[in-house]
Amino acid sequence: MGVKGLCTLLENHQNIYVEVEFRESRLVIDGSSLLHLLYFDSGLDQNRGGEYAAYEALIEKFVKALRDCQITPCVVLDGGLDYTDKKLETVTERNTDRVNRAHKAAVEGSHQGILPQLANMVFTQTLARLEVQVARCYGEADQEVAALASEWRCPVLSVDSDFFIFDLLGLVGQMPVGLLPMSHFQWEAVRGTGSQRYIPCKGYTTSSFCNFFKIQPQVLPTFAVLAGNDYVKKSKLFNDLEGLLRWLRCFTEPRDAFKALMRGLSKDKKEELLTDLHRGVEEYKLPPSSLKEFFIHGAVPPFPAVEEVAGRVPDWVLLPLTQARLTSDILDVLLMRRITLNNPVEHGDMPSCHLMSRPLRQLRYGLLLGEGEEVTERDREGLQVVFNPVKAVVPGNGQQLTLNSLDKADRSLCLQVLLEALGVTEASLSALPAHLRLPVAATYYWRNAQPRTDGKLLKALLLGLSNGDTLSKRAALQIPNQQDGQNLDVRLVHAINQWKSCLKVSIQLNQLLGSPFPEPQIARLFQGTLIHQLVHRMRSGAKTKLFAKKERSIARLYNTMMTVVHQVHTQKAPAALQSHQRAAAVSPAPRRRPLDDLTPNLTQLFLLYGDNDEEAVTEACSSVKAQEDLHLTKLVSVKTRYRAKERNNRCRNPELARKEECRGWDLL
Repeated sequence: MGVKGLCTLLENHQNIYVEVEFRESRLVIDGSSLLHLLYFDSGLDQNRGGEYAAYEALIEKFVKALRDCQITPCVVLDGGLDYTDKKLETVTERNTDRVNRAHKAAVEGSHQGILPQLANMVFTQTLARLEVQVARCYGEADQEVAALASEWRCPVLSVDSDFFIFDLLGLVGQMPVGLLPMSHFQWEAVRGTGSQRYIPCKGYTTSSFCNFFKIQPQVLPTFAVLAGNDYVKKSKLFNDLEGLLRWLRCFTEPRDAFKALMRGLSKDKKEELLTDLHRGVEEYKLPPSSLKEFFIHGAVPPFPAVEEVAGRVPDWVLLPLTQARLTSDILDVLLMRRITLNNPVEHGDMPSCHLMSRPLRQLRYGLLLGEGEEVTERDREGLQVVFNPVKAVVPGNGQQLTLNSLDKADRSLCLQVLLEALGVTEASLSALPAHLRLPVAATYYWRNAQPRTDGKLLKALLLGLSNGDTLSKRAALQIPNQQDGQNLDVRLVHAINQWKSCLKVSIQLNQLLGSPFPEPQIARLFQGTLIHQLVHRMRSGAKTKLFAKKERSIARLYNTMMTVVHQVHTQKAPAALQSHQRAAAVSPAPRRRPLDDLTPNLTQLFLLYGDNDEEAVTEACSSVKAQEDLHLTKLVSVKTRYRAKERNNRCRNPELARKEECRGWDLL
């Protein structure tokens, strides 16, 4: 959990550090620290959904800097929550703080250190693509990071103050260096040439710290535990950390310090405090590394052999979990039947964005635990953290699947389970590129779970999907973002959060089912600031180009996706989706009057965009062509009560239709 104030203390005494020219070495990286620091220190958007392409570019640049200096990174990620629940109160307090900071960011438009929902996925996807070695622990990563680095005799890279306490045995050349604090790791300022390139940084050892403050090394964990213990802080025995360190100079062993601290306490308080202190000190002892063999030979780390968790996690889950191909909350569900939903920037008056994707999570819980089991979701209600009981559901084809053999299940069966959950058919997605089928299916689910979806936001999201690499390359240039500090459109932010929650859970379901769909690369799908810009331009009525003439294929893809998202299925939607649609509709959707000469899909398109809208004409004409490609309908004549003749003429004139297809707005 870190030692509050310790980093500041060291910044005030920087002569504890040594200057290091770091190269030609292994480096064990605290993945959580790197993930957050790269995003937050770069000034990327936190409030409009995230700038994932720019974040991906930063990760690539970081890895390149390491490799240019012949540094081999090994990234270690946190796993599930502690199944003993000894830190439940602390974790809940942190979640409450996050909810309040997220609300403050929504109100003020300020940066409050809220990581966008999908940044974790971008981080792991990018490292996998760059072939960086990554391992996810079963629990908190701190001890494993420290143990692995000590066995390899290499430094740790982290911003977590706990690593100032671990007795790390790393070497850089012949110089003892246990920790490279990330705040002093100048990876963007590589120096030297050729094989002599290096990263300038500062190194830290516990021996240097203990020598400076004149305490015994074996007492250092005692210092960390006392500094973080609630009783010690409330007792006001010490004014600050330096006062605590001066007091500890008198002791050579932890037990002596504990005895002195407990003088005057009742027997019950002594026992309770002593238990807490000893437990805290144990967390700084280094066990043998369980990941060393994984990094060298790919061997699966042994799962904790304790009665509380025995038999709850199937063997096949362990390898993809350690490889970070499954998310760690699977362990929270299996071991604790509880999950934490991290809330993004969102106004407290809005309902939690995660309510919309709950039916998808219910299926996920059902696949993990079985029909009817209960999982507690830690979410928010207003500005309060709440614990909501949620029933696991396994509808339709999902009944044929069991967790113990899920890795061997028939791929087509897994695909049908996922399609049923999202409410789409395989045929309806067949005209789409493989990498877009899951995002479009998730978008379809999102739109049907919220009947009053903002049509302009839907267009903007599909535009982002259709442009893919083009938008990501443009977005990667936007560092830092200049919109922060401006007023946020909190309703737009909330709708985007709902869409991202649906997409995230869809990807997690896809992973659990063995990836019947290719996993989409998040950085190619969505750029928050660009989506906001586009929606506001559409609302303002700005007339600029959406597609250049040379981008006809992108225009066709966009219209194909629009057709899929607006389709009306003849088959009955899954029960979970039906019930959620009823619950999600805060107010009834506007009543739609059928038009005799339109297919159901085109009816929706015209009613969404309005009769007196040239843009609607273009989309309708393009959608006719897209439906031909999808084999969803036959070409039909289009008649409406307003400008019907003009519309029909345009649809019959291929040259005019081609020109119409290229009209719209331009992002930048």
